[in-house]
Amino acid sequence: MFNNKNIHMIGIGGISMSSIAMILKSFDCNITGYDLNKSDNTDKLLKNGFEINFDFNYKNIDKADIIVYTAAIKDDNPELVYARKLNKEVYERSTFLGLLMREYKNVICISGTHGKSTTTGMISSIFLNKLNPTISIGANLPIINGNYHVGSKEFFIAEACEYVDSFLDFFPTCEIILNIDNDHLDYFKNIDNIINSFKRFTTLLPENGFLIINADDENTLFACRDVKKKITFGIENSANYMAKNITYNEKGYSTYDLYINNSFVDKIILNVPGKHNILNSLASIASAYCYNISFEDIKNGLYNYKGVQRRFEYVGQINGASIYDDYAHHPREILSTLNSCQKTKHNKNYIIFQSHTYSRTKDHLNDFAKILSKFDNIIITKIYAARENNDVNIHEEDLVNLIKQYGNQNVIYLDTFDKIENYIKENVNENDLILTVGAGDIYKVAYNLKDSTLLK
Repeated sequence: MFNNKNIHMIGIGGISMSSIAMILKSFDCNITGYDLNKSDNTDKLLKNGFEINFDFNYKNIDKADIIVYTAAIKDDNPELVYARKLNKEVYERSTFLGLLMREYKNVICISGTHGKSTTTGMISSIFLNKLNPTISIGANLPIINGNYHVGSKEFFIAEACEYVDSFLDFFPTCEIILNIDNDHLDYFKNIDNIINSFKRFTTLLPENGFLIINADDENTLFACRDVKKKITFGIENSANYMAKNITYNEKGYSTYDLYINNSFVDKIILNVPGKHNILNSLASIASAYCYNISFEDIKNGLYNYKGVQRRFEYVGQINGASIYDDYAHHPREILSTLNSCQKTKHNKNYIIFQSHTYSRTKDHLNDFAKILSKFDNIIITKIYAARENNDVNIHEEDLVNLIKQYGNQNVIYLDTFDKIENYIKENVNENDLILTVGAGDIYKVAYNLKDSTLLK
């Protein structure tokens, strides 16, 4: 379907769109693109020979066979309006990605409210040992130096996001459901609608497909209750793939005994922290067994996996304190970050939290406060608005006051990154732990703090 086609991509700089563009290169397509702003992704595409315009260019629409646009593009976008006027073949990103998946023999889709990028990274690390999969991931994965890898047509490993029901456009042969939680309520409205979306997702599998689910997650079990053929993983509840006798080192990295169908197999050693990553690794192991990958390749792939960017990522030090950065922007994700923090040897910890969007802050205000209060010291900064206006009348002080009500008075609001960086420099000591947390641009604080030590 795609070989030698002229394809124009509106919003080409997005993390998923840019990876699709690179994958399409393997089909000998001629790709052009438009984006509103320059970014690391557009810079990388330009270096790889792509033609990208930052102003509207109707000539690219004229010569294109197919137009792909990201969901962030509005219906009144001039290029999109012009393409539809010419009756061009036009696809939204998720629909097009689904069509692209049909070109591959085996498609592994990793879904769930939390942990998709990490698990996609783990599976990629395992499969890359001997195979050459094509990979599309929503984060920077160091072992492939980016968010994509163009491999063979045998395997496609991809994140499958539930937002706006995107993953219902896909064509998986293997599905992983890591967990189902309250998120994206601006679209789904309630947990019942989210569960129903995942239930519909399971119906996409062919008869010989594989469904891998978390037996410790109640919502996942409920969504999959009518599916007869499924593979389970877990720690607490009985499952096909289980971790037992778990231990942690001073970095919070775990070692556990792997049991498959109640039989001991071997020890698994992980080089990423936290209980949540044990579950992610079990899902990865189950997927690899579905495709007859050897246990040695599985074990080595997991051992060599050192994480993806912005997932409890070690950045550097300041005043002898360790700096970590994490993408967590949902209460359950922050709980996992807290778990990793508690299992990492340190004195006091400082969390710098940038809540992502006003609507999410309001929806999860109480849970955010409850979990953040468990850190030693909390710094709240400006809410990252992203695409929103503050129509819900929520403010940073609401979060600060609620944290205090939960019994932790060591919380302050600082409205600029400069103030935060100065506060950290003046207060942290050797062996403390600093965390920048949020899906916006709070990571800049972590790198500014690290770089400030290099300037001395």
